[in-house]
Amino acid sequence: MGRGKIKHLFPGGNTSVGFFSYYSNIIDLTRATRVFVIKGGPGVGKSTFMRRIGDEMTERGYDIEHHHCSSDNGSLDGVVIPALGIALIDGTSPHVVDPRYPGAVDEIINLGEYWDEEKLRGSRVQILEDSNLLGQLFPAAYSQLAEAKLARDDAEGCVTACMDFLSVNKITLDLIGEITGDLRGSGKSSLKRHLFCSAITPDGVKHFIESLLDGIEKIYLVAGLPGSGRSFLVEKIAWEAQLRGLDTEVYHCAFEPKKVDLVIIPEAKSAVLKNAEEVGFKPETVSGINTNVINLNSCLHQTRLEGGKDRLFSAGQRFTAAFNRAVGYLSEAKRVHDHLESFYVQAMDFEVIEKKRINILQRILGYALEK
Repeated sequence: MGRGKIKHLFPGGNTSVGFFSYYSNIIDLTRATRVFVIKGGPGVGKSTFMRRIGDEMTERGYDIEHHHCSSDNGSLDGVVIPALGIALIDGTSPHVVDPRYPGAVDEIINLGEYWDEEKLRGSRVQILEDSNLLGQLFPAAYSQLAEAKLARDDAEGCVTACMDFLSVNKITLDLIGEITGDLRGSGKSSLKRHLFCSAITPDGVKHFIESLLDGIEKIYLVAGLPGSGRSFLVEKIAWEAQLRGLDTEVYHCAFEPKKVDLVIIPEAKSAVLKNAEEVGFKPETVSGINTNVINLNSCLHQTRLEGGKDRLFSAGQRFTAAFNRAVGYLSEAKRVHDHLESFYVQAMDFEVIEKKRINILQRILGYALEK
């Protein structure tokens, strides 16, 4: 068995409405074999614990999922082994996760059992200072994203008033027919999974879209100005696929988490992606996939838009300024969080944690034998 593949995604995000979680979609608890909810403070080794188990399972040929942290995209909030129905999930703030079916499906692993309390008490003043500062920086970032949303709303309103949505609807219906054709589901309820394919991070917007497209033969890039109906078109495709009983992977907008950026329909071997400039996806980075661009600006009354160009320019400047301030706050929050972690790192007994990790890995391999 060769090395398994890794899919990268975000289960939560820093958005214009604050921290937004799709953690309930990391794994379907009703179908799960085992879910390990990992607790403990910053720097106790949760991400490394999960990553090393994921690496060893990948070496054994299992495909896995890395669920990245939006506030530190190099860190993991979860690892899933889909073929075994097993997940390891960071259950600490801001995405507090607790067992829903304790013992039967999920259980808590508390890495806080392996720290030296005396050392942490010795760093009490610094830990409190850093924690309190984080409690200010994240709300500051979210307030700036909310301000950016007001600017984006202004720009979208200007564009929406100039759109021919009858033409947009026709494009949408034609696209539904092209993608789904005569496909129908198997009769069982379709699987619908909602997560993020990108995130607003301390380094700006980051995405892992390429890793999600394994098995996809065609991608439709929906271009157009904000307000032209891009998210609506992608979401409409997802709805229609679900109505036909097809499984869908729905990935939401990192900025406006109720809107949809990407839908993947595995049975159609197709994906539809909102071509958002701030995300920066480049289709040429994915080999073996045909790309079809759909530009909704073709449905725009350009003469009507002329009168709103100053408004659009102003809204764009306000959006960029507020968005960049938000990223600045997130960057500062990461710096403080890294400093906070340093106090926990020096207080941890990582040898005992490694023994615990090996024990959990052996249990996972035992579940694999039962499959």
